[in-house]
Amino acid sequence: MTQSGAELRRTLGVGDAVVIGLGSMVGAGIFAALAPAAHASGSGLLLGLAVAAVIAYCNAMSSARLAARYPASGGTYVYGRERLGEFWGYLAGWSFVVGKTASCAAMALTVGAYVWPEQAHAVAVAAVVALTAVNYGGIQKSAWLTRVIVAVVLAVLASVVVVCLGSGASDAERLGLGAPDGAGGVLQAAGLLFFAFAGYARIATLGEEVRDPARTIPRAIPLALGIALVVYACVAVAVLSVLGADELGRATAPLADAVRAAGVPGLAPVVRVGAAVAALGSLLALILGVSRTTLAMARDRHLPGALAAVHPRFQVPHRAELAVGVVVAVLAATVDVRGAIGFSSFGVLAYYAVANASAWTLDSSPVARAVPAVGLLGCVVLALSLPGVSVVVGAGVLVVGVVAYGVRRWGVGRRARG
Repeated sequence: MTQSGAELRRTLGVGDAVVIGLGSMVGAGIFAALAPAAHASGSGLLLGLAVAAVIAYCNAMSSARLAARYPASGGTYVYGRERLGEFWGYLAGWSFVVGKTASCAAMALTVGAYVWPEQAHAVAVAAVVALTAVNYGGIQKSAWLTRVIVAVVLAVLASVVVVCLGSGASDAERLGLGAPDGAGGVLQAAGLLFFAFAGYARIATLGEEVRDPARTIPRAIPLALGIALVVYACVAVAVLSVLGADELGRATAPLADAVRAAGVPGLAPVVRVGAAVAALGSLLALILGVSRTTLAMARDRHLPGALAAVHPRFQVPHRAELAVGVVVAVLAATVDVRGAIGFSSFGVLAYYAVANASAWTLDSSPVARAVPAVGLLGCVVLALSLPGVSVVVGAGVLVVGVVAYGVRRWGVGRRARG
């Protein structure tokens, strides 16, 4: 027995929401995004991190204001629909679901690569199945597991920072605090590092499951973002001080390489375990977010209506979760993880561009519009600064979504006339 029109149960407080946001951000992104960002920006890595943080802050503030006004599952899909019109909400939802489904597969493959590289695809599929089962059991089980994962990951990252900064191999001159190599490289690095900041969207997409959302969400989003920024800055400074931008840009496992260079090779296996756990945390939160946006789009018939069902006992969108789990498992079994960060960043930046445009309409005063204006411009610039392949593929996927929307609207109109 299912309920297709039921609402989800409000059980999450500020602490739970912050933990879910941290589980999405302080996860595999910091293990995976530093190296390609350093390769793109060289000595401008820390400046790229600062640019990404500013854009993320603007997006977070816009999302928090909108989520307090519209506390329903779906995040910017709902905000765009309510503030800008059905098409823009749909485009945001499409960007999120497609981009984050690819991210789910990438995170699952990251788990496989760290746990058992020779059988990475099999481990990835097993991880997807296990975490889908956890999510199916209810949001509180997911929040509890995320809390454990965040604690483990923060402990591992703290050990990396202490070991690197406390070693004789650390050199402040490697931080590249002078003039960067070029603005293009800094912007591309910011776009890639944005992948590691995007997790606070999960707090907004869970708006229907948060207690007192008008108070909880505006507090939880900046808290989660602020903690993540402090952690990222500490890790980036520590790793850069030991490896330098050039060596960091060539690294395949930058944090593990950093602790080896710092003279503590015995910590490298712990870092690998931490990376696997972090990827699990990101995957858990990603499946949560994608399934809730799928639920919202299914309620409006942009996706099959059967996916809007809510389980009467567990109060979760169980069909949406199972559908997302199946698609991600298939991708994890068949695709390559390369390029996933850039593709995901493009989709998420498109999603937040709609969020900022929606927030722009909330208040006509110039002061209130300053943050969404900076966020909107920043999202567009960072999206176009990503590697060319990511831009082309991301734009192509958006076009496919627009065509699908047009075909659906044409079909609805034809039936109405008939």
